Amino acid sequence: QVQLVESGGGLVQAGGSLRLSCAGSGRTFSSFAMGWFRQAPGKEREFVASISWAGITTYYGDSVKGRFTISRDNAKNTVNLQMNSLNPEDTAVYYCAAGISSDAIRSGRVDYWGQGTQVTVSS
Repeated sequence: QVQLVESGGGLVQAGGSLRLSCAGSGRTFSSFAMGWFRQAPGKEREFVASISWAGITTYYGDSVKGRFTISRDNAKNTVNLQMNSLNPEDTAVYYCAAGISSDAIRSGRVDYWGQGTQVTVSS
């Protein structure tokens, strides 16, 4: 199994940037596509971004396209989410996810979840 632990959440001003990281355990980390979801109170969990196991293919949700960038470093067993031009609508708990493919993750098919990290954007 893969354990995923997010970090980097916090409070940021609107227009600012934040970088989230997800650390995975196990030698099989690089075999998984990775992604990020977010969920605000009272809202459905929303797809944010995903990346293929080799880092070649990426997908982004419409609400974050052009502002967020997903990347991974398989040597370090990490996946990152660089968030720029943040606005209060980005406030949510952000979850790291692992799945069979980046497309599968985009479609909500996730095998492993992290515990989540809070991102709060002030106006």
